[in-house]
Amino acid sequence: MSEHTQQSSMEKFLTRGALKTTAGTKTQRRPLRPTEGEDAACAEEGKQAAEEKRPRLELEMRPQDGPALRCAPWKQIRAEGLSCDYTVLFGKAEADDFFQQLEKEVEYFEGELTKLHVFGKWHKIPRKQVTYGDVGLTYTYSGVTFSPKPWIPVLSRIRNRIHTATGHTFNFVLINRYNDGHDHMGEHRDDEKELVPRSPIASASFGACRDFVFRHGTSQGKSPSRRIDPIKLQLEHGSLLMMNYPTNRYWYHSVPRRAKVLAPRINLTFRKVMAL
Repeated sequence: MSEHTQQSSMEKFLTRGALKTTAGTKTQRRPLRPTEGEDAACAEEGKQAAEEKRPRLELEMRPQDGPALRCAPWKQIRAEGLSCDYTVLFGKAEADDFFQQLEKEVEYFEGELTKLHVFGKWHKIPRKQVTYGDVGLTYTYSGVTFSPKPWIPVLSRIRNRIHTATGHTFNFVLINRYNDGHDHMGEHRDDEKELVPRSPIASASFGACRDFVFRHGTSQGKSPSRRIDPIKLQLEHGSLLMMNYPTNRYWYHSVPRRAKVLAPRINLTFRKVMAL
C-alpha cells in the first residue's frame, strides 16, 4: 500500500473536537485542513460516532505547555466505539535521547516470563517485554501474572511528560521492544480486570515507525457478523497515542510483521491499575 493510500484511508477517521483532559485548563483550537492520508451508554456512544457524516481533523495546542514541553497538534481518531488521540509529543532530539536511555537502562524479562498462554498453548513472546510500576501491583494477561519492577528515572520522566500533556496519571507501564519488523504483536484488547474502569491507555513510541492496526471485534474471522474496515495508523518516533474508553471494549489492535522494517522500536503503554 502506498503512503498516499495509507494517509487517505486514515483521513475519514480524523474528527473535529478537543482532547478531553483532567488538567482543568483552557485550550485554544486551531482547525486546519484535513490531512490525507456496557449497557445502553456504550451503545449510545457508538451510535453517535457512527452518525458522523463528515469526519474532520482538529489540531490543538495547550497554552500551558512551554517551549520545551510543546507537542505537535493533536489528531483525533474516531469511529464506531473507537476514541483515540494522537500527537508527536517528543521532538526528534529528545526522542533520540529517550530511546538511547531506554536501551541502556530497561531490563527485560527472562525465562518463563517470556512466554504467553494463547489458545491452549504456550508461545514465546515475539519481542522483548517487561513491566515497571508502583509497589504491590500485579497485571495478568494470557495466563501470566506480572509483578512490576520499581520505576527508574527515565520512565518517570516520560510518565511525567505524558501527565503534563494529558492530565492523566499512571501507575504502571508495559514495555515492548521490537528488534525489527519480524518482531510483532497479535490482535488483542487491553481489557484486563486490573485496569481502572474507563481509564485511558497512553502508548508512547520510540525508534522505528511501525504500523498499528485496529480491527472491530465483530469484523474478525472468516465469517464476520459485520463488515467494518480496519483502521491503520503509523506510530512515529516520539509519538503518543491515547486509547480512550470505550476503544478497548470494541476494538482489537495489533503490530503486524513488517519485513522491510530493519530498526528497533520501543513502545511503552502506561496504564492505571487497581490494587486487587
